[in-house]
Amino acid sequence: MSEQQTVKVMVVDDHPMWRDAVARDLAAAGFDVVATAGDGPQAVRRAQAVTPDVLVLDLNLPGMPGVQVCKELVGANPALRVLVLSASGEHADVLEAVKSGATGYLLKSASTEELTDAVRRTAAGDPVFTPGLAGLVLGEYRRLASDPAPAAADEPKAPQLTDRETEVLRLVAKGLSYKQIAERLVISHRTVQNHVQNTLGKLQLHNRVELVRYAIEQGLDEV
Repeated sequence: MSEQQTVKVMVVDDHPMWRDAVARDLAAAGFDVVATAGDGPQAVRRAQAVTPDVLVLDLNLPGMPGVQVCKELVGANPALRVLVLSASGEHADVLEAVKSGATGYLLKSASTEELTDAVRRTAAGDPVFTPGLAGLVLGEYRRLASDPAPAAADEPKAPQLTDRETEVLRLVAKGLSYKQIAERLVISHRTVQNHVQNTLGKLQLHNRVELVRYAIEQGLDEV
C-alpha cells in the first residue's frame, strides 16, 4: 500500500485510555482507524465486520486471549496483517504471537513515531519487531524447520518456482524486509510483494511465517 491514508487500522486493547490514545495517534498520522475493541470476542466480531488492513493487538484481553483472536482472524482472512503491541517482552509471548499469525511485535514502550512506522511497514507486508526480537523469531523458524512434519506418502510433487521467486524466497528466509529485498534485487517493493503472493499460492501457504519455515526447510537461508 503506497498511500498511508488508504491503510485501514483497528486497535484492540482492554485499557480504554491506552486504546483511545493509540487510535488517536494513528488517526493523526493519517491512518484510517475503522474500529476499536476492548475484549477478545468483540475484537473478532468487529474485525470481521470492518475488515481492517492492520490489526494492532494487545495479547492480554478479557474473554479471549490475543493469540486466539489473531489465530481466528488470520485463519479466516490470511491477508490481514497483525501487529502485536504488548507490555510483555517475554520470548514465549513473542513466539506464541508469531505462531498464531502475527507479522510483527512491538513493545508498549515504543514511541509514537516507532508505532506509526511499525503500522506502515506492517501494512506493506514487512515483519516488524522490537529490536532484539527479530533474531529470536528467526531462530525459532530454524528450530521448527529442523523437525519438519513428515510428508504424506501421496503428497504431490512440489510446485516449481521461477528463478526470481526462489531468489526472493531465499532473501525472505534470511530475514530481509520487502524493502531491503527490493533494494537488493533492484526491483520495486510492489514486485517483491507480487512474487511473495505468487509463491504463497504455488506452495499453498497462508502467511510469511509458513513461507519462512518452508524456505529454511529447503535450506535456502544458507545459500
